[in-house]
Amino acid sequence: MSDLKYWLALIMTSDIGPIRAKKLLTVFKNPKKIFDADFKDLSEIDGISQKAAKKIVSFSEWDIVEKYINIINEKNIKTICINDSNYPVLLKEISDAPVVLFIRGDIMPNDRFSLAIVGSRKMTSYGALVAERFSEELSSIGLTIISGMARGVDSIAHRGAIKANGRTIAVLGSGVDVVYPPENKNLLEKIVEHGCIISEFLPGTDPDKENFPKRNRLISGLSLGVLVVEAVYDSGALITARFANEYGREVFAIPGAITSKTSEGTNNLIKEGAMLVQKPDDIIKELAPVLKGFIKTENKVKIELSNDEKILCSLLSGEPRQIDDIARQSSFPASKVLGILLGLELKGIVKQITGKRFYLA
Repeated sequence: MSDLKYWLALIMTSDIGPIRAKKLLTVFKNPKKIFDADFKDLSEIDGISQKAAKKIVSFSEWDIVEKYINIINEKNIKTICINDSNYPVLLKEISDAPVVLFIRGDIMPNDRFSLAIVGSRKMTSYGALVAERFSEELSSIGLTIISGMARGVDSIAHRGAIKANGRTIAVLGSGVDVVYPPENKNLLEKIVEHGCIISEFLPGTDPDKENFPKRNRLISGLSLGVLVVEAVYDSGALITARFANEYGREVFAIPGAITSKTSEGTNNLIKEGAMLVQKPDDIIKELAPVLKGFIKTENKVKIELSNDEKILCSLLSGEPRQIDDIARQSSFPASKVLGILLGLELKGIVKQITGKRFYLA
């Protein structure tokens, strides 16, 4: 049986959600070893109940797994597992990141420079205008726009990015082969051309109500920050904002009239500490420390590098590495490596994420 077969079996096993799956992978390293393990070894793992261990040992739906593999192949659906090097870096940081993602289109390294734009399905003309303006302008400078392809603000956000010939990612509350809402079929195909659609749900999964909070956490997890354009008091967009707070992402909100119900949620977010934004540049200034050096490749090739800089660049790739690992391999002192890397970061050659991890831009 292929590795994919075991990954699918893992997410199909009841009582095994993302957190438990990651605990199991920490011990067994790959899903095949999980299903080869006996009940005793499984149940002794911290956080794995006897019930969950029994579900793994007794898993027998391999024929259904094969059907999913056939669907994935027939519909050209891509899968990225959490151990893969191209798994989205920001998403991997959250505690309940899915262990398998289903994708149509392509994830690119620079998609880590992304902003989520979400809001009301029943937006006002003001909300539509603002969503399109922010999406188009932020996309035009290189940010990937992430949203949920719902009616209203979400759809406008995707269209703004496409209009700017930028990249956009739609996170679905259904399988990637299920179009919802149905009138967004053409939009979905355009998103695939300008980015990708992502889901943690198996192909064919219907857009059930309980799927959307899970979808919203992925929107936050994939993004540097979340901009809420319009939202009623109990809007799903506010769930996305709450996840953003939980994951340490920035939360931005567009202020609205105090008499507008579609601005109740956004105005309340601002009261609770979200950053009030009036123009796209407000967001860029707030994210400046993260976006520093985010420049086009054609500008970088003209930059001359010292021998030491070239050595460190040869040790880096698109996958973030800890500074201690880089120092060990280069045989340079860690203090020297840090100084060189910071210089490369200022030149836009190298980027840094939390935990002093560096990668090639």
